Amino acid sequence: MNLLYSNDKRGAYPDSWYAATANTLPAFPALKGTQKADVCVIGGGFTGLSSALHLAERGYDVVLLEAQRVGWGASGRNGGQVAGGWNKDQRDLEKQQGPEDAQRLFEIARDSVTCVRELVAEHDIQCDLRDGVAHVDWHARDVPDAHASARFVQERYGYDQLELLDRDGCCDLMGTGVYHGGTLDWGACHIHPLNFALGLAKAAAAAGVRIFEQSEVSKIVEGQPVSIVTRHGRVEADFLVLGCNGYLGGLNGQVAARVMPINNFIVATEPLSDRAEDLLRKDVAVADSKFVVNYFRRSADNRILWGGGESYGWKFPRDIRGLVSKPMLEVYPRLRDVKLDYAWGGTLAITMNRMPVFARLGGNILNASGYSGHGVALATLAGRITADAIAGQAEDFDILERVPSPRFPGGTLLRWPGLVLAMTWYAMRDRLGR
Repeated sequence: MNLLYSNDKRGAYPDSWYAATANTLPAFPALKGTQKADVCVIGGGFTGLSSALHLAERGYDVVLLEAQRVGWGASGRNGGQVAGGWNKDQRDLEKQQGPEDAQRLFEIARDSVTCVRELVAEHDIQCDLRDGVAHVDWHARDVPDAHASARFVQERYGYDQLELLDRDGCCDLMGTGVYHGGTLDWGACHIHPLNFALGLAKAAAAAGVRIFEQSEVSKIVEGQPVSIVTRHGRVEADFLVLGCNGYLGGLNGQVAARVMPINNFIVATEPLSDRAEDLLRKDVAVADSKFVVNYFRRSADNRILWGGGESYGWKFPRDIRGLVSKPMLEVYPRLRDVKLDYAWGGTLAITMNRMPVFARLGGNILNASGYSGHGVALATLAGRITADAIAGQAEDFDILERVPSPRFPGGTLLRWPGLVLAMTWYAMRDRLGR
């Protein structure tokens, strides 16, 4: 099954609140004939657009190929949270990677937020950027460790943007008593992700990137140059960047064995006027500690954008509203009477250890993917890091490539049943006790 088309119409953005409020950007043409370039980038999401933009600004001749529309995939459908962290505790990274690499990994995570902020400012991208992301704990037993982790980065790395939350603090922030504590990161932010992606595409095109939409890559012929084949054209380039994330398909088996596509879902309520401020007293984004994460925030027009729910299979469920409203009403029962104006799904990518996969493939092919829910910030910075590596400044790419990226058991054919079993087990644990 081709995830590029299994849940969506060709050449059309999903019926999301993001698409309904997107800034105008004319469509780019499809690739026809042969193009030559210094670098070809596959994927018009944050990784690909950022790579292309940073390469063009360095003077490289760049072609970007997108199978659907720029920002069409996870980059234009996600929760919009720009949080500078990994899906692994910094204390564990020190043990695993050693203090020197762990120090730089922490700096890279923080740089990822700065990178988004700088691109928004430099290119005047209108994407409703606002400060603050809270991470809150569903189980009381998790709060001490969350606070210990926060104190660790405060003391070890001098990061002073974290506010510790107890149960009363969570209630004051969110108007619900279901959470027991957590942290509020004022160095993080949240954005309208599709408008950010469209802004990156506009900036890349202005910098000279040749962008081709509705140009699905069917084959990669490794070599020097590398050849990238689409239905109606071909690109020959000295370097290739894979920025495909959950939509890689069969283009590279080495990456596919390590990066698993999964689906996630979001709803947008009707505009709630002042009532929205009752639900979120500060205009911050929130993510919780459940294995099947709830994540939510207020929109610029005072809706609640709520992500969550679980679905195992390639196809989106028929009733996304029903799926996502169940965990939403568990946190906010008083939203039961509220209309859900939009409901949509998207495909992201996870890895076995929830750390991204940075890899050199065949000498002149570079991959960055598998952000495991942290893709808004990390994918954007990954584009700059990949561009730096092609230009000969590969220190950060090398550090990220040294992070282990284990294969899923069973490889690309049998990994899905194992993932379903694991996710079902952890989701069940969420539902058992507090």
